[in-house]
Amino acid sequence: MGTGWRDRLFYGDNLDILRRHVSDESVDLVYLDPPFNSNRSYNVLFKHSGGEDSQAQIEAFDDTWVWSQEAEAQYGEILNGGAPVKVADAIEAMRRLLGENDVLAYLVMMTARLVELHRVLKPSGSLFLHCDPTASHYLKVLLDAIFEPVNFRNELIWQRVLAKGLMTRRLPTNHDVILAYAKGESSQWVETEFFKPYDELRLDAKTAAKYSLRDADGRRYQLTSLINPNQDRPNLTYSFLGVTRVWRWTKERMQKAYEDGLVVQTAPGRVPRLKRYLDEQRGLPFGDVWTDIPPINARAAERLGYPTQKPLALLERIIRMASNEGDVVLDPFCGCGTTIDAAQKLNRRWIGVDITYLAVDLIEKRLRATYGDAILDTFTVVGIPRDVEAARALFARSPFEFERWAVSLVDGQPNERQVADKGVDGIIRFPVDGKGGTGRVVVSVKGGRQLAPSMVRDLAGTVASHRAHAGILITLEKPTRGMIDEVHRSGIFHADRQGRPYPKLQLFSISELLRGKRPDLPPVMLPYIQAQRRSAENLQLALDI
Repeated sequence: MGTGWRDRLFYGDNLDILRRHVSDESVDLVYLDPPFNSNRSYNVLFKHSGGEDSQAQIEAFDDTWVWSQEAEAQYGEILNGGAPVKVADAIEAMRRLLGENDVLAYLVMMTARLVELHRVLKPSGSLFLHCDPTASHYLKVLLDAIFEPVNFRNELIWQRVLAKGLMTRRLPTNHDVILAYAKGESSQWVETEFFKPYDELRLDAKTAAKYSLRDADGRRYQLTSLINPNQDRPNLTYSFLGVTRVWRWTKERMQKAYEDGLVVQTAPGRVPRLKRYLDEQRGLPFGDVWTDIPPINARAAERLGYPTQKPLALLERIIRMASNEGDVVLDPFCGCGTTIDAAQKLNRRWIGVDITYLAVDLIEKRLRATYGDAILDTFTVVGIPRDVEAARALFARSPFEFERWAVSLVDGQPNERQVADKGVDGIIRFPVDGKGGTGRVVVSVKGGRQLAPSMVRDLAGTVASHRAHAGILITLEKPTRGMIDEVHRSGIFHADRQGRPYPKLQLFSISELLRGKRPDLPPVMLPYIQAQRRSAENLQLALDI
């Protein structure tokens, strides 16, 4: 890995971040899984902007994009020099085909970002785009225009769920599409990773029959030919164990293999054959339909509750196939951080981007839970406030994102959705016994300038109504003397496992938290996380950069 490299996690719009922070031809592998989470389906998305229904009614594809002035402006940018001519022609044709609707807005958004992703890829780089089958055909046309059709590698089908019945008008949709493209002819594909190792306990009938023999140690093998297919090889024509043939190997090599027990003559006069062991073979070659990686289910250890979370095994396979240790992996829609986790595990460098602070916070907590707090020394989070003025700017731009960020400063879990919180902006949990029981601390965030002691009293009431152990109030501005006095009068609570009292209510300003001050609480449980901690070997590699 390069000297001085730090992995980077960006909070913000990936288009802006790609343009400002990611250099030309600096990335080895891009994986992206753009979000589709507006809870609106394609049959709504294909309505024209005027409101009338389109003839193309396609269901079961959700996204977050709407046709708007911003989409129109981005469309104009693409046509006026913001993309190669072929790409501009393709998106212009899409507009004529689809009309001005939300699907077009999604494709315009994707076009601008795919152009930038092509720019940042090295000549040896590759891109894997994970999408819903109802959008894959549009995206493939755009990718052909950007990457050239000759650089298309595969349309991978990942079976994410088993087929379900009760479909009266069509077959169920139970797969995702992953479109794989190379930047150019020099794109690296790690051929040794294109095979699935044999599982001797679950061999298919054909492989079991082929490798039906076992040696004294129980290892499976088959006997294969040593005859050279090219019969015009005088230098390889000789007699071995009484049999004259044109052999694949020289006589010296044949004799050595025989002495090592790898060449077998089953009876005098029979043609010697090579003993080929199953456990020395590369395995079964992968096809472009992957049915062997199950989705994240409700009981999966890696499950984080993120609605579009992909299995770690899926990202590991892609990263192994298209990159080597030390390469840079970029995920511009990194969500709950599966790509980041897989890249870290496989000793790749990484860049992650997400537009929601909840995702950025989740990824940081996921890495800490998996690799330990030392992981914080190997990456930088860019785009979050580092001082009070930046915190004020975040509050002005998005009060809800400000609340999420503030809650994360005390290792709380922010609210996932922007709803009426009734005084609860987040929850901190801590273990209270050895049987899985947890205590709760309510977190409330106030971003305005009007602060009063009544806010502390309200928090005390919220703690009582939620039967929580304690409460924490975070203020953007400096709290009043009356608020501090109310906190001092709030009392204490006991955590049985720690055997000492803790403040019932605590009050912190953003300024204090940014300076490193933290709540006085029992050891807390990191939010979201269920993953088990992994070996620190690859973390040590990162620390040694």
